[in-house]
Amino acid sequence: MIPTDYPYAFRILGPLDGPRKRVDAEAALAAYCRCDERAHVGMEAYLSHFRFDESFREHLATTGSTRDFNGNTWAEELVFDIDAEGDLPAALEQARKLTATLTDTYEVPPKGFNRHFSGSKGFHIALPTRLWLASGGPNFHRVAGVFARRVATAAGVKIDVGVYDRVRALRAPNSVHPKTGLHKRYIPPDVFESISVEQIVELARTPAPFDRVNCNYMPIVDGLAWEWKHATEIMAEREAAAEQQRANLATGLVKPTLNRLTLEIIRGEPVEPGDRHRLIYSAARDLAEKGAPRHLVDALLREVSLDTGLPPREVDRQLECGFNDALKATPSVTTLLDGPADDPEDGDHEEKAP
Repeated sequence: MIPTDYPYAFRILGPLDGPRKRVDAEAALAAYCRCDERAHVGMEAYLSHFRFDESFREHLATTGSTRDFNGNTWAEELVFDIDAEGDLPAALEQARKLTATLTDTYEVPPKGFNRHFSGSKGFHIALPTRLWLASGGPNFHRVAGVFARRVATAAGVKIDVGVYDRVRALRAPNSVHPKTGLHKRYIPPDVFESISVEQIVELARTPAPFDRVNCNYMPIVDGLAWEWKHATEIMAEREAAAEQQRANLATGLVKPTLNRLTLEIIRGEPVEPGDRHRLIYSAARDLAEKGAPRHLVDALLREVSLDTGLPPREVDRQLECGFNDALKATPSVTTLLDGPADDPEDGDHEEKAP
């Protein structure tokens, strides 16, 4: 059952930097899955990972952008994005490890989730949230990130944690990758373990309609429900600790001390590809919460962040999001260090989609 209070998604038809158009989330996804002519599956296209409530419609109508939207989120499916830096056979092996963990360890029915070739260098494993009755809310996307990392860690695989941003765009099913000309292609569960990379690439030369998982009559997966509950508790503990830290800083009870991971980013220590977005964002937020003005955040983090391999636009977005989110949480700490914060640069809060 799909909650009726999260009816909206956004769609990008064409390059990722194109306009975000509000759509009926269920109708848009269904159109891409069945190759409806209105979906234009011969084009590059994206859909938001998460779905939104009425506040999103109002925000988009008022601002014309998804930037700074901080309302509730929910997802019909949580997507695990797996790639191996251009090594498609390795990415396929990782994807199979994840699916084996879902079926063997968590006891998800083999037909209880969808498997897709991304059209380029990796795979998307889409896990329906109906399997553990996840409810939407203001922290849904953050809990989803913690949940996904825990499941991926259990499988021993690396995932891109950047796809759990609130307004992240993901390549739409059956749409075309602009560089490879291949489609994001559904792979049936009964062939996923045996199909070769060459066969996958051949399949992806054309789109094909497919039926999404219908898990309305599947039992709740207790292992996933426990992981979600634990992820929710972890997020609540982190927020409480962050709030206490902000209060202590604002009242002068403690001196500003940077987190260890922030220091590692500043020193240019190696970062796993799947953690780049998260760590750059958290470093920018950490610096801002300790009072660093925007120009100092950029000076300390931008060059070392570019060295991780992320494109400039993605680096700038993570720095902006981290800095701005810190200001929203604690406007009073921005003067702890010298100078006022710079005005944030313009730009949508979306990343380059896988």
